[in-house]
Amino acid sequence: MSQLHYTLNLRVFWPLVTGLCTALVCLYHVLRDTGGARAEPPDGADSGFPMLKVAIVLLLGYVLLRCRHAVRQRLLPASSRLGGHPPGSHLREPGLGILLESYYEHEVRLSPHVLGHSKAHVSRIVGELVRAGRARGSPGPIPGGALALAFRGDVIQVGSAYEQHKIRRPDSFDVLVPLRLPPLVALEPRSLGAEPALTPALHSCFVCALKAPPSQSSSTAGGQWLRDCKPFSDGFCVDVRGRRHLSATLVLRWFQSHLQRSLATVRYSLEGRCRVSLTPGGLEQPPTLHILPCRTDYGCCRLSMAVRLIPAVHLGDGVFLVAPPPPPVPVGPLSELPEGLRAEALWGVNTARQEQKLLGWLQERAPPGACYLKCLQLLKAMRDLGARGLDPTAATQWGRMLSSYALKTALLAVLLREGTPGPGWDDAHLSECLEELVQFLRDCLLRRQTLFHCVLGPGGAATEVGPLPKVLREAAPVDLLAAFDGRARELAAARLLSTWRRLPQLLRVYGGPRYLARCPPPRSQRTQGAFPEGEP
Repeated sequence: MSQLHYTLNLRVFWPLVTGLCTALVCLYHVLRDTGGARAEPPDGADSGFPMLKVAIVLLLGYVLLRCRHAVRQRLLPASSRLGGHPPGSHLREPGLGILLESYYEHEVRLSPHVLGHSKAHVSRIVGELVRAGRARGSPGPIPGGALALAFRGDVIQVGSAYEQHKIRRPDSFDVLVPLRLPPLVALEPRSLGAEPALTPALHSCFVCALKAPPSQSSSTAGGQWLRDCKPFSDGFCVDVRGRRHLSATLVLRWFQSHLQRSLATVRYSLEGRCRVSLTPGGLEQPPTLHILPCRTDYGCCRLSMAVRLIPAVHLGDGVFLVAPPPPPVPVGPLSELPEGLRAEALWGVNTARQEQKLLGWLQERAPPGACYLKCLQLLKAMRDLGARGLDPTAATQWGRMLSSYALKTALLAVLLREGTPGPGWDDAHLSECLEELVQFLRDCLLRRQTLFHCVLGPGGAATEVGPLPKVLREAAPVDLLAAFDGRARELAAARLLSTWRRLPQLLRVYGGPRYLARCPPPRSQRTQGAFPEGEP
């Protein structure tokens, strides 16, 4: 739910107050006349007089307010009537810094109070759901002696809402739900970044083969282990090049059905606080939990919220494999994958814990009042403004190329290139800092720079975020924009620069209080979103 900012319109307020008081006086006299004989007030005073006097005073105040502007215009000299400017001069337009600050406060910034209550509400509801799922899915023997998947019992909050750079709507959240593998099952993850025949969109993917624990290394014990793990392998694994690999598709299918059963368990206990429902995901989307406030719940800041519940397999050191991997562009049919590789065995990697540590590390070393998170929020809002006027296909491509994750990675790359946020990253230099980010993104789109994953990049950020699993340390660097062709990147770079050049006009049209728009743009410019025809 977006923030609403109310201002008092005196031209409406005073007539309403006057009319209300007049109606109350009339109602009082009607009731007094029809209520029968009553005792006379002492000294013959009329009890309706004070209210009538208040109504007259309010009416006089309204008349004076209406006449104030006309009286001022008569008393002021002719030059002042024109706003203090000589004839023929133009009013000075507010600068980009003022427009950015106003747009941030009125359209971008979230109320910390509302966001905090929303996060706490999500944490309570999802926590109850996951605990119910853990109780239902407690490990137990299944045919063959193996153990099934289960919820680990905790949740990990990820995304912009928990990194202090969410914009506009505090009603969507991402939560990782870690899964517990059977004790007999061990994983051997492998990065696909070095696969030469693989499309660049899948270079950030991983596959996870099953392997025997060290205690099952002998041939006799290994054969017994294969027999014990067969039910698990048949239910959650697929063959990839002769080995059994954990399947993201099969795990996601089990996860969704287990969530539905767990939701049926807790729905009755949640009826007094909210209504919950679950929307199943697809091959590219995890399931979404919808939380709707009840009419009988009078708690503070109750909003309708959507929570993406993402199944996650822990690799170690706070790194998770998530299902399914979110490709930035469609990956094509299965026949285009290298021989023996199956799409349902692909996993994505989630390094949210490392990125949160990196942001905390920067915050500790940043000077007071640093505006780098505000720049990221404004950059995301500027991306949304730049999407106006695009057809659906182009808007989708624009959003995928300049995703929130790519924008956050660009900010981290600029800050780490400079070491730590210096004095130049304060509010006084907000527009200059935003311009630096725009220029860096343009260079990345035009291949003058490479937008590497902040953890899976050359060198990464291991010194700032702590230890990483071996599979990540040895993984090939990941370019977040490698999946997009050159033509699409050139068009996006041109659109980005065009949006930046016309940002003052866009801010006056689409955001901020009306008193900043002293010279409203023509109607044709408003309908085109301030982008002239023929420009990207």
